[in-house]
Amino acid sequence: MNFPAELKYSRSHEWVQDNGDGTFTIGITDFAQDALGDLVFANLPEEGDAVTAEEAFGDVESVKAVSDVMSPVTGEVVAINEEILDAPESINEDPYGAWFIKVANVTDTEELLDAEAYEAFCATEA
Repeated sequence: MNFPAELKYSRSHEWVQDNGDGTFTIGITDFAQDALGDLVFANLPEEGDAVTAEEAFGDVESVKAVSDVMSPVTGEVVAINEEILDAPESINEDPYGAWFIKVANVTDTEELLDAEAYEAFCATEA
């Protein structure tokens, strides 16, 4: 499993990157994509949509099941990664490169974990 130290993590297995310009990039973790199996579909919000911390903003479908993707922050979607809509398998290949959304005007975040704490959390879920 890969747990990049520069990212923050939610207990629902999303990663968050502070881009330093007031926007945050969000995707699902290596742990999540591994647990889900081969991803065949992704559903994302539209640019301009609001997202709320700890609420679903989209979902991914694998050969096993459909799973919600939860937002670790509250804010406004300013970009979506259209590449994963056309090639959801890219999430399995590079979960930290295949981001889902970018969010601005962030007003709230759930309690996020650093890489070490997230790795320990994942060990309890395995």
